[in-house]
Amino acid sequence: MQIDLNADLAEGYGPWTMGDDAALLDVLSSANIACGFHAGDPLIMDRTVKAALARGVDIGAHVGFPDRQGFGRRPMQIDAAELAAMVTYQLGALEGIARSAGHRMTHMSFHGALGNMAAADSSVARPLVEAVARFDKRLIIVSSTSRAIEGAAAQSDMRVATSFLADRAYDETGLLVPRQLPNSVIHDEAIVLERVRLLLREGIVLTYDGQKLPMRPKSILLHGDTPGALALACSIRTEVEAAGGRVTPISRLMAGSHHET
Repeated sequence: MQIDLNADLAEGYGPWTMGDDAALLDVLSSANIACGFHAGDPLIMDRTVKAALARGVDIGAHVGFPDRQGFGRRPMQIDAAELAAMVTYQLGALEGIARSAGHRMTHMSFHGALGNMAAADSSVARPLVEAVARFDKRLIIVSSTSRAIEGAAAQSDMRVATSFLADRAYDETGLLVPRQLPNSVIHDEAIVLERVRLLLREGIVLTYDGQKLPMRPKSILLHGDTPGALALACSIRTEVEAAGGRVTPISRLMAGSHHET
C-alpha cells in the first residue's frame, strides 16, 4: 500500500510564523502551499518551495478566498468569473516561483471556506475546476470527498486524488462538518491515530454521528497550523509504515493515470 502524506504549509505572513514548515517537510511527501490570498507571501512561498525541492516533496497551490484576517475560513460571496480569475492568479503565482526555483507544481487544492463551498455545491465547483483545467490539465486536484468537485473534474477531464483529513470530522455524505460544531476539529492525537488505523485497516472513516463511511483516499492530510502538527505527522507516518505501507508523493501515486507526462 502506498499513500501520500500531505499538509498545508507556507501559511505565515511577513514576520508572523505559522507552523514548523521546515520540520514538517522532513516527514511529508507533498505540501499544499498558500499562495498569498488566505495566507503566505512571496518570500515564504519561495522559501517553502526551495525547502520542498531539497527534500523531494511535491508541491501544490493551496488557493483560497482573499481573506488573510479570517485565514480564508469565512465564506465570501464573489462572482464566479472573479473567483475563477482569483484561482488562476494563485496558480500562476506558485507556478512562477516553482519554475524559478527549479521545482514543478504537481497538484492544487481549495482551502478553507472556498474548499467547503466548492465541495458542497457543483455551481461553485464547476467554474473553479474549469479555471484549473484551462491553466494546466496535468495538475492533480487534491480534495476531500466531494461529488461536486469530482463531477466537475470529470467534465473537465481532470484527475482528482481524494484526501482524508485526519483531524477533521465528516458527515454521512463525506463532506466536512462545519468548524463551528464542537469536536469538528479533532485535537486528541490518540483519536486521530485511531482514525488513521481504521482507514488503513478497513477503508472506513467514522462520521460525526458514528456511522461507517467507506473511503479509499490517495492522501492523508493534516493541518500544519494546528498545535502539535509535527508530532502528529510523525505519528501518522509511523502508523502507515507499521501497517506495511509506504509514504509516496501524490504525483507518483497518480503517475499511471491520465494526463501525467
